[in-house]
Amino acid sequence: MKLIEKVFQNTQTDEKTIEKVIVDENIHYLHLVFPKGEGLPIHQSNANLYMTVIRGTLFIGLNNNAVIQYKKGVVLNIPCNTTMNVRNNNDEILELIIVKTPVPGKSCI
Repeated sequence: MKLIEKVFQNTQTDEKTIEKVIVDENIHYLHLVFPKGEGLPIHQSNANLYMTVIRGTLFIGLNNNAVIQYKKGVVLNIPCNTTMNVRNNNDEILELIIVKTPVPGKSCI
């Protein structure tokens, strides 16, 4: 029997991980894991994105504003062209899912 669905898998780890789980014309789905002191380089978002905190505490500064903490279960919507500073400053592992839709190049003006 031919499968109708496509199956994807996030890596299960406590090590620093930045993986593009799904990248197609409809959606970019990223999985990120950051131990204490790790994060993303400061950069501008290249799409409208939804960031879900799966575990840990997210420390995020947007457009040079004060850093705010968000705990697991929170979903943030961050507009395109927003400067982001994403870090884990706690001992607990930070795990995030980022969904970009529409995909980069289609949403930013």
